[in-house]
Amino acid sequence: MKLSFCIIAKNEAHQLGECLQTVGKLVDEMIVVDTGSRDGTPEVAKNMGARVYEFSWCDDFASARNAGLKYVTGDWVLVLDADERLMEGIIPQIRGLINQEDYLLINLVRQEIGAVQSPYSLVSRLFRNHPDLYFSRPYHALVDDSVMEILRREPQWRIGSIPEIAIAHYGYSADAIAEKNKQQRACEAMESYLKQHPDDPYLASKLGALYVQLGKLSAGIDLLEKGLKQASGIEGGTMYELHYHLGIAYSKRGQLEVAEAQYQKAIAVNVFPQLKIGAYNNLGNLLKGRGNLKAALWAYETTIEIDPLFSLGYYNLGMTLRAMGNSQKAIASYQKAISLNPHYGEAYQNLGAALLGIGNIPDSLKAFQTAISVYEQTNPPEAKRLKKTLSEMGWRL
Repeated sequence: MKLSFCIIAKNEAHQLGECLQTVGKLVDEMIVVDTGSRDGTPEVAKNMGARVYEFSWCDDFASARNAGLKYVTGDWVLVLDADERLMEGIIPQIRGLINQEDYLLINLVRQEIGAVQSPYSLVSRLFRNHPDLYFSRPYHALVDDSVMEILRREPQWRIGSIPEIAIAHYGYSADAIAEKNKQQRACEAMESYLKQHPDDPYLASKLGALYVQLGKLSAGIDLLEKGLKQASGIEGGTMYELHYHLGIAYSKRGQLEVAEAQYQKAIAVNVFPQLKIGAYNNLGNLLKGRGNLKAALWAYETTIEIDPLFSLGYYNLGMTLRAMGNSQKAIASYQKAISLNPHYGEAYQNLGAALLGIGNIPDSLKAFQTAISVYEQTNPPEAKRLKKTLSEMGWRL
């Protein structure tokens, strides 16, 4: 089977080459749709062997992606963004699945680099080059709507998924979001689409979550609750997102029992375990805050069972163990979090406190000094506060 790669890009010269390099060993052709670059993006693409086409940007990601689909010649299509990388280890599985005759779409697990609480998502980026398959929605463009229509007419097809991480996404760091003003663009695009599609549970999950993130709790809760009422028969990912973001919203509103119930419902949804890490972690935070340390311990332990590289899980586990009086295990958990994330200021600081609690003054001082050093790069006010606290204790730094 011939596999085509398709991407839209604007002013991505600094990272497009690396993206294309990760797919070069897998795909048979690369199509780049440039939406108005001024930084040499087309030249980078051409130098990597891609064919480049121009598209006049119209504030609609689906239209831009569909423009690219017109130029693909392969039997299958892989779609990424410039801030995404294909994991090399997933290539054999992709090759094996696209050679099977009955798959229409293969969902891929994406690791959200910098998204601390929800480090994984499931994306529909690998699909057969079917004449009736296309992207819809101006923001969060996806092929799922057309896939469902095709399946209703042609039930011989099936949808598959690869549970291992296939894509690394670097677009969710605070700097990247601020640079591209993603939140404002997302709001405007989704609100416009909502006027035309008021009964769309997927849109409710995305826009409702954004409202909650922006502090518009009432609007977010209303939209997410409406999405649940519309959600009969929808795929698991959207159902999970609705419950998960309602948990966040009710937690911010102080309705902790309601929030806990929403996280429990999110955990019960039938999706890949990696996608549930955010719900387990937030549930643990609620349980710990309410004094149910044993249940919180279970929730945090579940996050690291699912993903042994989840540094936040080890940090939260350390905080809970310390609250339970188990300093030695707490220290080990902090150290594991630090080994996974050497720039984890909070882990160093709490490691220092735990070491101080068992009388290990030299190692405690080293941990506090490292915490200050990290904070000076990432959180200067916290570095100043910690210095003052230690100075008041009579420590010389």
